[in-house]
Amino acid sequence: MLEIKKITKIYKEFAIKDFSINVEKGDYFMILGVSGAGKSLLLELIAGLIKPDSGTIIFEGEDITNKNIHHRKIGLLFQDYAIFPHLSVKDNIAYPLRLKKLSSAERNKRVSEYAEKASISHLIHRDPSTLSGGELQRVSLARILAMEPDCLLLDEPLSSLDVQLKEGLRTLLRKLNREGLTIIHITHDFEETISLANRLAVIHDGTIVQQGTPKEVFQYPGNEFVAKMTGIKNFFKTKLIKEPPDNNATALINENIKINLLSEEQNCEGHILIRRRDIIISESKLQSSACNNFEGIITETIPQNTGIEVIIDIGVKFFVLLTELSFEELKLGEGKKVWISFKASSVRFIKN
Repeated sequence: MLEIKKITKIYKEFAIKDFSINVEKGDYFMILGVSGAGKSLLLELIAGLIKPDSGTIIFEGEDITNKNIHHRKIGLLFQDYAIFPHLSVKDNIAYPLRLKKLSSAERNKRVSEYAEKASISHLIHRDPSTLSGGELQRVSLARILAMEPDCLLLDEPLSSLDVQLKEGLRTLLRKLNREGLTIIHITHDFEETISLANRLAVIHDGTIVQQGTPKEVFQYPGNEFVAKMTGIKNFFKTKLIKEPPDNNATALINENIKINLLSEEQNCEGHILIRRRDIIISESKLQSSACNNFEGIITETIPQNTGIEVIIDIGVKFFVLLTELSFEELKLGEGKKVWISFKASSVRFIKN
């Protein structure tokens, strides 16, 4: 449906370089990256607000690289809503329909239809100044849907909303996608990506560093940046060594920390990752099937929305995620000596 081929755009002191992705009809395609990575610039290129310096954009089989925004069946939802403050909700939604020279009756019918899709029928006669952020976002979405785009571009639509409003808008976006609308959504939030995307690309400094399904990217990050971007904090550069006589695999960190793991790779360099939830904290060394046991000191504890993150220094810093109940039962705190343990099967090796 949408094919971006080697797009390059130099903008002020920033550049998108040789950017290529393929978005199939019906995809919910996420572009994940930190602020300043080039995500918004990419959406503006797809929408036609700016033109690339080189490369090609193909949409539904047609080269639209240099086409004006009004000649692309693509809708762009801005982060800041872009609502007309002097128009009612109804007139905001109807605005793009006026350009189609529809009759008043047909316009009213479509306004009602798209207001219902966005779950704002009860707000139709309200003034924008009386609406919440979540309501304004839905009005903006309804106005774009009224344009009947074949592809919807979303510029961090959930970033300014509270938890309850985010979930409501996520539900709406899932519904629109299930109904067949192709969506390209940029975000810096990996949890948002997990909950919505069927495909994604990770962008860093104007370049794609990895793309695939969420499972492929989140379970097999290709480098340290992708690992950290996708919420994996225990990611270490290592040497993989097969030790005789059993030829067991060991990952060596900083030449002195040995991690047992399962791997078919032979002696080589790469990275290992261990998920926070796969690590057990105890007050003494455990006698268990976990063959990786290390003593360390807690350097920091950080509340998270899913529990408490505990940072433990064993020579390198390990991040562990505990429930609040486990944290309290173990009486953990900064400066306390503890043991961490994890199974060899919990360690994933990525060859360089």
